[in-house]
Amino acid sequence: MSKGRGEAAAGASGILLKYLQEQNRPYSAQDVFGNLQREHGLGKAAVVKALEQLAQQGKIKEKMYGKQKIYFADQDQFDMVSDADLQCLDAKIVALTAKMQSLQQSCRHMEAEMQKEIQELKKECAGYTERLKSIQAATNHVTPEEKEQVYREKQKYYKEWRKRKRMATELCDAILEGYPKSKKQFFEEVGIETDEDYNVKLPDP
Repeated sequence: MSKGRGEAAAGASGILLKYLQEQNRPYSAQDVFGNLQREHGLGKAAVVKALEQLAQQGKIKEKMYGKQKIYFADQDQFDMVSDADLQCLDAKIVALTAKMQSLQQSCRHMEAEMQKEIQELKKECAGYTERLKSIQAATNHVTPEEKEQVYREKQKYYKEWRKRKRMATELCDAILEGYPKSKKQFFEEVGIETDEDYNVKLPDP
């Protein structure tokens, strides 16, 4: 074996040994190849050879299942777990399982609420969309020119209002100069009604 191939084989053996120890579960050579090929670029032949060498060296165990070999880490290298430790782990698993189920239930509840809110928003959005379409399709829109025309006419009528009120006030003042009664009595006798009688205020110019 050349030096380059020897180093490659040693590298593959180290990678496979570490992987099996960390995972601590049985794998076929095909499984190991599929799991490590992309990350380490190992060929299938190199994987098979490295696993067989590790088994021969006693660093991992191999068993035959039908026509397939299964490889796994030597369990003797791991510390023994007492019954108390197992019970503690079981209790943690039960607690974590209950927590997971509670979180899943909360997530389902939140998802249901969110879906309900989404449907309401969609309905509201559809209503606004129809309203917008109705407005866009309407033919009675007020154009800026029409709005300006209404404003000019309003200002014209306000101006005429002020003018006529001023003329009426001047005329009444002239009459009242020689009238023997009060202004109020004069208005009542003549039948004059003022803006103030109807709480109407002339807008500011």
